[in-house]
Amino acid sequence: MREQLVGSGFTDWDEVHEVVADAYFPHDLRPLSRDDAARSSLESTELGPSRLARIGFGAAVSIESDHPGAYGINIPLAGHIVSVTGAREVTSTPGFATICPPDTRTVITDWSSSCEIIGFKVERDYLQREMDRVLARPGRQLPRQLDLRSGAGAEWLGFVRSVADQALHNSILLQSDQVSRQLCGALTTALVLAAMPDDDAGASGIRPRIVKRVVDAIQQDPARPWTAGEMAELVDVSVRRMQQGFREYVGMTPMEYLSDVRLERVHADLTASVSPTTVSDVASRWGVMHTGRFAAAYRRKYGVTPSDTLRGGES
Repeated sequence: MREQLVGSGFTDWDEVHEVVADAYFPHDLRPLSRDDAARSSLESTELGPSRLARIGFGAAVSIESDHPGAYGINIPLAGHIVSVTGAREVTSTPGFATICPPDTRTVITDWSSSCEIIGFKVERDYLQREMDRVLARPGRQLPRQLDLRSGAGAEWLGFVRSVADQALHNSILLQSDQVSRQLCGALTTALVLAAMPDDDAGASGIRPRIVKRVVDAIQQDPARPWTAGEMAELVDVSVRRMQQGFREYVGMTPMEYLSDVRLERVHADLTASVSPTTVSDVASRWGVMHTGRFAAAYRRKYGVTPSDTLRGGES
């Protein structure tokens, strides 16, 4: 059972501590001022082996946590957080994220009163497996801080914010474990690509037959909750090399190709539909996660809305 937690209107810091510990990580919380807990807020939802949370305290606080069994990626939307792991101090403001390693004491010595974060908690073993898949090199470690101001970091930040908006405010989304795991896989893959240097830069492209193996696998089962890491593991190359091959031979990324195949399957089902059905039912049948983006992409491709097709309104 997946869960969503929402908290506000707190009466004391003990209550805040308990709710945040349940929703994100167990921790020790200490206010750094005389401010009360009334301005604290929390939203949190589970996404498969990960969790997204939006947390603000409305007061300066200090937090200690060992982050048992999972990484914690803290992304300030406002204010700042100063974190110390071992002898390393990291200060993150909007445009940066602090990565807290699992099973290791991290002390946030200064969570500013204006600071609100999106927190991405992901199980240690799951992230390590995805990292090995994405990079095709075992044993790599994430850095302690991630630059989100440009390039892949900025793309990941935009993706996280979009998913957080969906997951924290869409009760329908919470009912689908498949969608939940797809979102977790996509977030984790994008995190690894944003955090790790491009060691494949300048490497020669992969052979067309390797790209074709991924294309065939997608065509055979487009509804599967694919991640880029799973596709790359299928042909034993890194995600970056697979993406390079797809751009060279297909003209789009693997995930863009997957989305296009799903659009084709949805269109075929909507066109052939003779029994009562809905657009949402057909879309979910083919693994579509984000109905808003799907509808826009469908209209760009076919010139009509999915509902028009279902009603037989195509020109």
